[in-house]
Amino acid sequence: MTEPGTRRTPSTAVHTGTRLDGLLPPPRKHVSSTRIWSTLPRELASLFRPRAAEVAVAVVHEIRRSIPEYARLLDGPFGQVVTGGVEQAVTQFIDRLADPTAPREDRAKVFRHLGRLEVAQGRSVDTLQSAYRIGARVAWRRIAEFGQAVNLPVVTICQLAEAVFDYIDEISVLSLEGYAAAQARAAGALERRRRRLLEMILAEPPASPQTLADLAITASWPVPEYVVAVALEHRNSEYEMPTFDDGVLEDLEAAEPCLVLDASSQHMRTLHEQLPGWRVAVGPRVRLTEARTSLRLARQTLTLVRRGLVDDTPIVWTNEHLATLWLLTDEFLARELAERTLSPFADLTVKQRARLGETLLAWLETSGSAPEIAGRLKVHPQTVRYRLHQLEALFGDRLNDPDDRFHMEISLRAMHFLDNAE
Repeated sequence: MTEPGTRRTPSTAVHTGTRLDGLLPPPRKHVSSTRIWSTLPRELASLFRPRAAEVAVAVVHEIRRSIPEYARLLDGPFGQVVTGGVEQAVTQFIDRLADPTAPREDRAKVFRHLGRLEVAQGRSVDTLQSAYRIGARVAWRRIAEFGQAVNLPVVTICQLAEAVFDYIDEISVLSLEGYAAAQARAAGALERRRRRLLEMILAEPPASPQTLADLAITASWPVPEYVVAVALEHRNSEYEMPTFDDGVLEDLEAAEPCLVLDASSQHMRTLHEQLPGWRVAVGPRVRLTEARTSLRLARQTLTLVRRGLVDDTPIVWTNEHLATLWLLTDEFLARELAERTLSPFADLTVKQRARLGETLLAWLETSGSAPEIAGRLKVHPQTVRYRLHQLEALFGDRLNDPDDRFHMEISLRAMHFLDNAE
């Protein structure tokens, strides 16, 4: 290899601004990082080191000029971090020239930190990657100028170019690692805050509105005026884990999965599409402090679905089944009321109770004539008249008492559900 300082003919001189792809050797299938650095003369480090500060200043200047987002911040504490990072990058590049085999882990910390800083500043990692590319271009121009000044061989200039861009690739990867790690931690912290917020919303008693509002700020959750709670369960083993935006609080890994979301959210119209493989019950619209009640009713509705008392549709809306929920809120009380109210049926057979019960319920619901009730029950009017005479004999004046009639109707309705439950 020609040593630094050997003169070259003018035809091989390198000029600032010459395209890099015109100087690089023909593409190779694979050149390892170690091979790139090992081919460079060690004494280049001592030649470049006096110019390190000058190159760092030029890089920072170009970053300030080319990236407005950084330009606004370079005069503050962030600028000190960036300037320090640039200086270390230049210094470490020269150190690598001096000793390519030196351990790199300690030197990687600054670039991982820069990646983490982008997360803290709320920026995409693309901005930092742009700054690295700018640094590479500035460094390459300075190397080209220096190479011309000291008559470095073209092949050495090309090898230095490879080293520059290999180094930029390396520190870019390190910053991506730092960015990804910080992003994962931030996402994990946010997820914990959102889970805590959901727990506080569903607590008994619920947290105060002010406490929930404060927690919602830290969890990046816009507090709606009205919410709904959604109770979930797997239909089978082929369910999919959905992905919701920040407007939905979720706990999909609990024994009883659930959601809490804005009652006016667009998700309300697309839940069946977002939750394939899930059974979904949407609770009533309530204020945030009553979300626990909405979830309780949604879970009760799911229970009715499992028992076959409510149709198993893709989305079950609790508001459409409030009467059934009310009737069956306490099955013991429902059965006790039915036993007392329908005690005249006690000595009848199961078949007789069923026939007279459906006739009594039809009469209570319609107050209709025998032909009207017969049409509803699909039996002969004379059969209805016979049954009505039986009911008069069993219940007597109770059939004319408003309270007794009310108790009879709700008892018959409740027992209709309970007797048909799976």
